[in-house]
Amino acid sequence: MNETHVLEKFKRQKIITIGQLVEWLKCSVITARRRLKKWQSCTSINNNGRYYTLPQIPVFDEYGLWKYKTVLFSKHGNLKQTIVALITESDKGLSAVEIAGFLELVPNSSFLSRFKSVPGVRREKHRGRFIYLSDHPEIYSRQMQTRASRQAAAGFPSDSEAVEILVELIKHPDIGIEQLTVKVSKPGKQIGAAMVRRFLRFHDLLKKTSATKQ
Repeated sequence: MNETHVLEKFKRQKIITIGQLVEWLKCSVITARRRLKKWQSCTSINNNGRYYTLPQIPVFDEYGLWKYKTVLFSKHGNLKQTIVALITESDKGLSAVEIAGFLELVPNSSFLSRFKSVPGVRREKHRGRFIYLSDHPEIYSRQMQTRASRQAAAGFPSDSEAVEILVELIKHPDIGIEQLTVKVSKPGKQIGAAMVRRFLRFHDLLKKTSATKQ
């Protein structure tokens, strides 16, 4: 099969493996890889990078991803580059679960743990779980502001307020909700007892302390 016919078949099939291309061209793996490079083919970011597609085939979504059957491709490059791009473009950073949702990974994948030291990514713990944010100062600041405003809108204390609540709870394990609320509230910015209770319940601390007292 000549190159023109191979390209036509490739376009109809949308994705192929290196083995299929070798069979179609009746050539070596090295020659097949050279053809893929010549055609500027994209490599899948899942399935161990086993599949290829032509650059004009994918219709990428708003996140720069395109899925055909079970195979996922990214306009950002390989898997690592894609995760960095998704984190950078997110408005408030992403949790491991959110990243896994985008890329159909296992949420506790050991792969994500490597991103605590990857250039472009900053990993921090917020409300008991790791969040991946951009390490670019301006983007990081914007993501943190958005995260704080959404937490407040959802009825949760900010990260700094959460730390103060936990510190006071450690100092005074028998403190009641109302007393705890008074201690962590500041002039001009009162924290409601309902918010404190919601925060403690979220972290399963109501069962472990006597802070349920009014």
